[in-house]
Amino acid sequence: MSSLFIKNVNILNPFSDEILDERNVFIKGNKIESVGVNETTLVGSYKVIDGQDAFLLPGFIDSHAHIMANGFHKAETMKNPLALHFYRALDNMKATLNAGVTSIRDCGLADIGVKMAQERGMLRSPRLNISVQPLSITGGHFDFHLNSGFDMEIRYPGFPSGVCDGVEGVLKKTRQVIRAQADFIKIMASGGVLSAYSSPENPQFNSKELAAIVNEAKANDLNVVAHCHSLKGMNNCIKAGVKSIEHGTFIDRKTAQAIAKKRIYLTPTLVVHHTLIEEGFPSWDNFAKERLKKLEEVVKIQKENISIAYEEGVRFLMGSDCGVIDHGRNLGELKYLVDIGMEPIEAIEAGTIRGARFFKQDDRLGSIEEGKLADLIMVKGNPVDDISILADNDNIKKVVLDGKLVKDKLI
Repeated sequence: MSSLFIKNVNILNPFSDEILDERNVFIKGNKIESVGVNETTLVGSYKVIDGQDAFLLPGFIDSHAHIMANGFHKAETMKNPLALHFYRALDNMKATLNAGVTSIRDCGLADIGVKMAQERGMLRSPRLNISVQPLSITGGHFDFHLNSGFDMEIRYPGFPSGVCDGVEGVLKKTRQVIRAQADFIKIMASGGVLSAYSSPENPQFNSKELAAIVNEAKANDLNVVAHCHSLKGMNNCIKAGVKSIEHGTFIDRKTAQAIAKKRIYLTPTLVVHHTLIEEGFPSWDNFAKERLKKLEEVVKIQKENISIAYEEGVRFLMGSDCGVIDHGRNLGELKYLVDIGMEPIEAIEAGTIRGARFFKQDDRLGSIEEGKLADLIMVKGNPVDDISILADNDNIKKVVLDGKLVKDKLI
């Protein structure tokens, strides 16, 4: 059994402003054996890491990413062999770990085979909670059928199509995704910036369809997560009983109050929009100008609206939407959460222990405590003083996943 001894570090946990300085952490196997143990009490073979007064944080949990996606390039989907879809994901996984993210809530495209390979140690990847395939109405945000007649949706055995309509249709599709071993159900409850045929303001799925999806998910003890920019769409989702709203662009104060009262999470994914504004859409995108115009309108109001949600006590999760933008930019989201009013420690909480609570995994993930799984990152500099430290992957010096050192840079 492998062991790690990390000495001379400052521990930053998400539930406290107090920094535990000059601490030592002993990891045995894949668990945190002790915090504060003296080196002289240890016996047996173990690797020593001198933290040199760096900061040790729990590994981050990105609650909205697409580990299998690389920009949703439809032409590449059409021409590339299916195997390449999987092999390209290996680089995505490496970039995500290098960014300090040790778990993700994959909001579409990772299947049970990818998760099994991660769990069995066949590939080096963050822990995965998967939705398999998002559900979308015909013409909705995840309908990749083009007017040319070609359908760019990736399909293969064991990976169901996500397009569905009507109560019977959405019920069957929800059951198919559950059969594919999804950990949660992801739905597209509004149009999006990347939608070919609809606008972010437009709600998708009617109230009966939403109720059918949520009720079936509940019957299988699964949460429903809803991509939703639309105000009407969000209110439809609240009534149906979804557990997390993704993006939430057009949220207003009244809706924020309802979300807070129902204890629904909000994952705003601010970094993806800002990145696309700053860097533009890829040159291959024939709709780049149209999308940029749509995005500029969205970004104008999103920060103000998300700030209102924070003021009203809505609980936030940290999500990056990496896969739409390059993987490895995950923790850039933290700065934008601080910009809307959070204290740095709150943003860190949104990216650690809260993500674990969503899946009732906070007894083993999300903080540095004895008995928990050893998912940790070592950072040069104090993120509470400057949250943007975490956005620079060069500042993430060490990453420990399941007790194994998967990134090891000089401090």
